[in-house]
Formats: sequence, structure tokens, C-alpha cells
Amino acid sequence: MARTPSAAQVLGHVVLVTGKEEYLSSRTVVSVRDAVRVHDADAEFAESPASDLTLASLGEMSAPSLFSSIRCVTVRGLEDLPDESVDGLLAYCADPVDDVALVLVHSGGAKGSGVLAKLRKLPAVTEVKSEEIRASEMPGFVTSEVATHGAKIDSDAATFLVQAVGTDLRSLAAAADQLTNDFHGEQLTVEKVQRYFGGRAEAKSFTVADAAFAGKRALALEELRWALDSGTAAVLVTSAMAASARSLARYLGSPRGARDGDLARDLGVPPWKVRTVRDQSRSWSPDGIAAAVRAVAVADADIKGQAHDASYTLERLVLTVAGLRDPR
Repeated sequence: MARTPSAAQVLGHVVLVTGKEEYLSSRTVVSVRDAVRVHDADAEFAESPASDLTLASLGEMSAPSLFSSIRCVTVRGLEDLPDESVDGLLAYCADPVDDVALVLVHSGGAKGSGVLAKLRKLPAVTEVKSEEIRASEMPGFVTSEVATHGAKIDSDAATFLVQAVGTDLRSLAAAADQLTNDFHGEQLTVEKVQRYFGGRAEAKSFTVADAAFAGKRALALEELRWALDSGTAAVLVTSAMAASARSLARYLGSPRGARDGDLARDLGVPPWKVRTVRDQSRSWSPDGIAAAVRAVAVADADIKGQAHDASYTLERLVLTVAGLRDPR
């Protein structure tokens, strides 16, 4: 279903929303309501949990009032529909009222799967799936979001936005909306995304760690100073360094030929970052990683013990880690 369906697609029809991704489900519900509202500004809206639904209550919600014959009815938690209400709901969905848009929301899982199977067979029912988006699919979600605003984003920029903002879909959608509005009609690049979201502390910390473990001393020191000057806490940097060391150690101990998806789960990183870890691993030995882990632990203890100069401690850590790489 289109992001904003037409009234003809929803009135006299049933929209079945299934899946665990609450944000996507909510957006589908809003899109149906918007379609009805655009069609008739005086349309009426009703909502009910499925656990309270009876044939009588459904009839009451879908019946025309004195003010409008156009209605939009949303039933949430379809998995909790009482057994005695199943036949009545199926009968309605087999022959829905022309002036009513009915939205049924099922939050995923096996419960209520029998009802879903029967609803899917009905001609008037259109299913919209809100399946959970895997970490590897987040940049693709960003690209799709940007496209809905009539814009384009570089793949590296989409990946950077996920790294900076995180994997909350609502936050990513809001970020895409902000960027496309502020750079209207322009291709979104890493530089443009950094201008708005490069200041996220966690993203800065991992930028420092990536440069250090790649052996790029000058870049790592530059990123470190920028991070500290803009308020990034020292403990976030040691935390990112520790996470990078653990990921490398796990990669070096992983079986050959493992798939990226499996590696991502084992390493504790998004699938798109497996390539970074793989590239870094070519210059690291188990002994070097062990030494890096010890150096991070010492720096973290110094900082948490109120070291007189946290920036000096972190600079020393960055140089130490960068120097532990095997130059082979």
C-alpha cells in the first residue's frame, strides 16, 4: 500500500496491519486515517481494543451518524480477539460497509494466527506487513525514507546517519525529513549529514576507535581532539575502544567462511560494519589485540580514577593502540 493511500483503497475495504515493528504499524494506521480525512473532513473516527470487540460494538462503530456516513474504525491487538467474536468479524470483513475504512492491527507472533489466515483469504482485505527491520537493512530504510520526500541520499551518507542517530525508526524517519527539508532538491552526502548529526557523541567515539585500530594515528588524534572539544565524555571513547577490541578479537576467533549476518551477531556489530572489522583484522594478531585490551582497561581505570588529564590519557591510548598493529 502506498504511504498515503487513496480513499477508494480504504473505504469499503479492510486494511490488515501485521508485524512487530510498532512504528511502521502506527504509520500505516495514520495513513489510512489521513486518506479518509482528505476524502471527507467531517468523517468520524472510532477505535477499540480487539479484546473488547463484539459484533454489536463493531456495528455501532461502523454505523453512520447524524453528522457523517464516512467512518474510519481501528481495532488494535487483533491477537486478543475473543473466540466468540471471530465469526462476526470475519462475516463483516467478507462484506464490509462501503463508507467505512476498517483497520485491524495485529502486533505479530503466533497468537491469533488462525484468524489472520482466514482474513487473508478475503478479497476485501489488504495486508500491510510491519516486519522488524534488521540492522543491515537500516541504511536501506533511510534511503527509502529520503525517496518518499522526492530526494536521494548517498549510500555512505545513509550508513553514517544510522551510525549517528541509531536504529530507532522514528528517529531515523525524523532525521530524513529534516535533511530533505533543509537541503531541498539536493543529493544528500556524508558532509551534509555530518553537518547535522556528526556531533552525536557515540558516533564520534567510534570514529576515534576506527581510526586508531586502523593505525591512522594523525586522523585518530584529530578526531579525538574534535570529540573532546565538542563535549564527548572520555568514558565514551574508552568504551568505543573496548568495543572495537572485542569485535576484532571475536572476528579473529570466528570460523572461516562465516556469513556476514552470522558474524555481525557474534561480533555484536551491525552487519554493515563487518567489512570494517574484517579490513582491520588483517593487521592484527591475537597478541596485539590482547595488548590493546589491556591498554584500554588501564586508560579506562585512570579516567574513572579522576586522572589529572583525561585528554592526555586518551591521546596516549590512541597512539598505543595504533602502534600495536602488525605491519605485515
